[in-house]
Amino acid sequence: MAGPGAAEAELPATVAAAWGVRERSQKGPKPTLSLARIVDAGVRVADSEGLDAVIMGRVAASLDTAPMSLYRHVSSKEELIKLMVDTAWGDSPGPLLPGEDWRAGLSRWAWGFRAALQRHPWAAHLPISGLPIMPREIAWFEDALACLAGTGLTEARKASVIMLLSGYVRNLAATEADIAAVVAASGLGVDEWMASYPRMLGQLADPRRFPALTAFIAAGVFETADGPDDEFIFGLGRILDGVGVLIGELRRGAEAGRPRFQRALAAVFHDREGSLVCSD
Repeated sequence: MAGPGAAEAELPATVAAAWGVRERSQKGPKPTLSLARIVDAGVRVADSEGLDAVIMGRVAASLDTAPMSLYRHVSSKEELIKLMVDTAWGDSPGPLLPGEDWRAGLSRWAWGFRAALQRHPWAAHLPISGLPIMPREIAWFEDALACLAGTGLTEARKASVIMLLSGYVRNLAATEADIAAVVAASGLGVDEWMASYPRMLGQLADPRRFPALTAFIAAGVFETADGPDDEFIFGLGRILDGVGVLIGELRRGAEAGRPRFQRALAAVFHDREGSLVCSD
């Protein structure tokens, strides 16, 4: 039988620190720094100089302190970065608002996640290190689950939807950040950089070998850049459309499984908005 404190001992140090359940050593004077200050400083360094600049010495310098003083709160650079990612997520968007359905709620959730990754693009490039366990990760997970309440999806399928949606947001944010970096390095404006692509392809791709690509280029797709959110809006809409089809199938299946007299009563007494009607 596990003794007292066994459950706490099993928590990874980073998780315990994030949740505020890791006890501070009582040795020495009370530190002037706090974990939150160190993590915020790391985020500022990553935002302004890139993730590669996040080393303990650089973070300490931004706080006007010695690197060793950071180790009283974080055990390593890796732990610091994990805490920084959780901070980068920011506050979760909250559960469904009055009048929102699952689709509107998940859309707001996805836009909020996108905004967080645009504020901190470095966070989109870090590999996922495990299942959601950090405080803000859990809050975002909770809100997404709450949006799907009443949809008829099983708990496992709710998780599938959230993984699909969050993966889309992360992937597009990382891709957009990569493209922005390439454009910046080219010294060209976005439209000029885009227009250079079909010109290069025209010198390389034989229209007889690549007729579909030739038609694509001729359509002028690369003449100007899309709006900054166009691709996101398109992809988000298609994902939610697919989830809506699944939810609709589940609801029709549930309706078909109801006793016939219950279906008849529902048709006679209630329309979709819940108002009293008389059905043929």
